[in-house]
Amino acid sequence: MAKRDYYDVLGVARNATADEIKKAYRKLAIKYHPDKNPDDKEAEDKFKEAAEAYDVLSNAEKKQRYDQFGHQGMGGGFSGGGGGFSMDDIFSQFGDIFGDNDMFGSFFGGGGRRGSQRRSVGSNIRIKLKLSLAEMRSGVEKKVRYRRMADSRENTWAECPTCGGSGAVRRVTNTFLGQMATSSTCPECNGLGRSLRSKAKGANEYGLIPEDAETSIRIPAGVANGMQLSVSGKGNDGPGGGVPGDLIVLIEEIEHEELSRDGNHVIFQLWLSFPEAALGASTEVPTLEGKAKIKIEPGTQPGKVLRLKGKGFPDLNGYGSGDQLIYINVWVPTKLSSEEKDLLHKLQQGKNFTPAPGKEDKGFFDRMKDLF
Repeated sequence: MAKRDYYDVLGVARNATADEIKKAYRKLAIKYHPDKNPDDKEAEDKFKEAAEAYDVLSNAEKKQRYDQFGHQGMGGGFSGGGGGFSMDDIFSQFGDIFGDNDMFGSFFGGGGRRGSQRRSVGSNIRIKLKLSLAEMRSGVEKKVRYRRMADSRENTWAECPTCGGSGAVRRVTNTFLGQMATSSTCPECNGLGRSLRSKAKGANEYGLIPEDAETSIRIPAGVANGMQLSVSGKGNDGPGGGVPGDLIVLIEEIEHEELSRDGNHVIFQLWLSFPEAALGASTEVPTLEGKAKIKIEPGTQPGKVLRLKGKGFPDLNGYGSGDQLIYINVWVPTKLSSEEKDLLHKLQQGKNFTPAPGKEDKGFFDRMKDLF
């Protein structure tokens, strides 16, 4: 089933502010929370759908990609939300949405069904991937190799002594209304509930060690230079068995010798001699699929644009394909011999220099052809 527009899911306008997006998600999260709607599959699906929409629209980078390419820019193995999005990921958002206090957990009765521990999230990794215009047009699967930070099994973790494994510390303060209890993230373990006691050889302060990684990436047809694709869970590990970050792939276009790109159109500059433009001709032009024959009509003017339908790039949102545009240019010689200048002057003055019958000078006309 096709995914709904993320803005429609949250019920906000496309120009909604970050606060409006957060407020809309907060309202839906409370309405469809599983603890409030036990054994209600429809409510759980809407709860997940709202979380996925917020995950994209609350992130400036993902939101920009979604606004430009829609779901095509997020899916197909590229996650900006959606692929691999779990209930643990959803509940990890609540520190941002509801704050570090216990209000949300208390609202549903006792700190939330998953406790107050936080799962750490690994950092993203950014790499560049060079693609030819042909690969960007048709789509391609590429294997990429990169370095990442991985959690070592040789690490030893223990319960955090400050928070007792809860990931949060409670404080009770006296107010004129009486005692008020607040909860905040444990400063010792940053909400993990565990502390690193011993680490593997070569590991950093978070117990992570560098390793070589390889993964296959499916590039959708129609990607553009500068576009960023996110592969979920292929970034650096989160400390202590946390959630891995993402692999961010920046697309770089390999310059083509003859063709260029303008949006979804392919551009080719065709140079003609004066006789070809004046008299017409048949010629071949390069395309991303090979050679194509085109006809030049007599009297074709410089600046005219010919069009090969459907020879451009497919639209990522499924709105058809672009064309190949052929821009006509007429070549003008920059250096002329005295004889060539004389011929041009005769043409300019409209003089008849056609030789008499039987006295044709083939070299004369050959030189005229070479001139133009």
